[in-house]
Amino acid sequence: MTNALWRPDPDRANALALSSFIGFVRQRHGKPPTFSYDDLFRHSVAAPQTFWSDLWDFAGVIGDKGQPPYLVDADRMPGARYFPEARLNYAENILAPEPSGDALVFWSEGGVKSRQSWADLRREVAGFQGWLKAAGVGVADRVVGLLPNHPAAVAAMLAASSIGAVWSSCSPDFGIDGVVDRFSQIEPRVLVACDGYRYGGKIIDIRGKLTRILERLPTVTHVVIVPIVLVDNSPSVEMPTDRSATTVTSWTELQAANTRDRPTFERFPFPHPLYVLFSSGTTGTPKCIVHSAGGVLLKHISEQRLHLDIKPGDRVFYFTTLGWMMWNWLLSCLGAGASLLLYDGSPLFPDETVLWDYAAEEACTHFGTSAKYIDTLRKNEIDLKRSHELSALRAILSTGSPLSPECFEYVYSMVKPDVHLASISGGTDLCGCFVIGNPLKPVWSGEIQGAALGMDIDVVDTEGQPLPRGKGELVCRLPFPSMPTGFWNDVTGSKYHSAYFARYPGIWHHGDFAEWTEHGGIIIHGRSDATLNPGGVRIGTAEIYRQVEQIDGVQESVVVGQDWAGDVRVVLFVMLKPGVALDNALERDIKLRIRTGCSPRHVPAKIIAVPDIPRTRSGKLAELAVRNIITGRAVENKEALANPESLQFYADLSELSRP
Repeated sequence: MTNALWRPDPDRANALALSSFIGFVRQRHGKPPTFSYDDLFRHSVAAPQTFWSDLWDFAGVIGDKGQPPYLVDADRMPGARYFPEARLNYAENILAPEPSGDALVFWSEGGVKSRQSWADLRREVAGFQGWLKAAGVGVADRVVGLLPNHPAAVAAMLAASSIGAVWSSCSPDFGIDGVVDRFSQIEPRVLVACDGYRYGGKIIDIRGKLTRILERLPTVTHVVIVPIVLVDNSPSVEMPTDRSATTVTSWTELQAANTRDRPTFERFPFPHPLYVLFSSGTTGTPKCIVHSAGGVLLKHISEQRLHLDIKPGDRVFYFTTLGWMMWNWLLSCLGAGASLLLYDGSPLFPDETVLWDYAAEEACTHFGTSAKYIDTLRKNEIDLKRSHELSALRAILSTGSPLSPECFEYVYSMVKPDVHLASISGGTDLCGCFVIGNPLKPVWSGEIQGAALGMDIDVVDTEGQPLPRGKGELVCRLPFPSMPTGFWNDVTGSKYHSAYFARYPGIWHHGDFAEWTEHGGIIIHGRSDATLNPGGVRIGTAEIYRQVEQIDGVQESVVVGQDWAGDVRVVLFVMLKPGVALDNALERDIKLRIRTGCSPRHVPAKIIAVPDIPRTRSGKLAELAVRNIITGRAVENKEALANPESLQFYADLSELSRP
């Protein structure tokens, strides 16, 4: 495409926090008047300790920064340390703003709506903080949540971090094994759980499931039940008979007993653990990734306030659950003085526009979602530009999987023509982004705008050599503040090293298959461990999806490589729209579309119609699970999937044993 889909308005660009930060750095370090964003980026990776120190000061981080140097052992990956003398508290920084109006707005299926002021939120945090202290919960104890995206989850997490406890969470739709596989590894003391949740027009009571989960979490001494869906508001959970010392408390009751309006805060070292986040777990037991309070805070400030221009008074929505790191990311927006718009339920019930009804009514400024959701809107030709008043909306954020060029063009033609569409990519591993939007740069169809500030990323070949053009492995050459401090119980650090640093020593290997563009942007072609390799040629799965899902009759697809006759053959599974059959004509159309849109190498050797496509709970295609099941390997953690029952069809396919 020769024309950009969007360019920043000069007047709007001058008002950006990013523009102010460029001026701040220019003045502080005597940079010339021509010092630009590109100069700032080069500065951020050439002098990382200076850049992150400048950001600390510009953002007014509350705490003691300590004395320089602000980056120690910078040549060690892993092993580098940011702000070795600093002390801060994440919750203190998140609750520091004092704007009027909403802190949290909550919508749920069934017309449930509520809102909390900043004073309300602080009071609720103070209430749970006092309860935690009375229960004997202390520094580095684990507090876990099994909750929907509800205001109580925000308050519980902030209260835990305010006293130095470590927070971790799952969404309540996880199965029993999925919850236990995660939480049992970190031995929590407190479980905060809902009584149930709403989804797809149904109310799901999970109290019976909680009882069975608690039977397998012997370290839990206190349970707090948040009454969300049940009329009786009962905290009753039947405890195992050998757990008479375990207490069960109602969130409502403990808040009613609260007499404090504000929490107190203890400051801890920069690397003090804030979160344990879990890998998807589709190839084994989920990894327990430990993230630091200082690293998460500073990384989110750079992304939210600079790259996405989130500022006081903004109203930020992201469709997420507590099982996805985007919830942790969203929570940090409070620190910018923004209101959070929380939602619990299906994004497509009672229809495809329910989230946009919310955005319009609540004057949403930043709307975040998955690429899959945008593609669903596109395929159903939902014209939001005509149906919804979105004048407040400045940015749309997309992540979870690559956003196709067609989806970029859909947003500008049928959602809003003057919106900043920021495709972002990173993950649980860094609780943030490697590549992200940029409000000072144009948006080009199908491209992520560029690397996040301070992230010295590159695309390299199998030998680790840079690839200015062509597809290769996404890496990061410099340490960054939100690198994990390690994996839980990985005493020697061997698992952590193996996950990110074994392939290219001293360089973070992220596992994405990527490519630079002529505009300095980047395209993610999918996970590199899911790339196809027919005849020794590496093919990104996203390239095939883009072609296949433009075909009438195809609702969704997943493609994998199958070992065959000493090589790898491409196998494409398609889920068809109701009433459509995979006949010879449709199969020819699919192959022709792939051949002409990609290359002959991309054309699948076999195309098979399937009733469902396996996905993780955060909506990502479970390509590795499909590949394992069709080759007879075990899928070790089916609880990581939203629809594990779908795998049985693939396991039973005799067609895969034939040429």
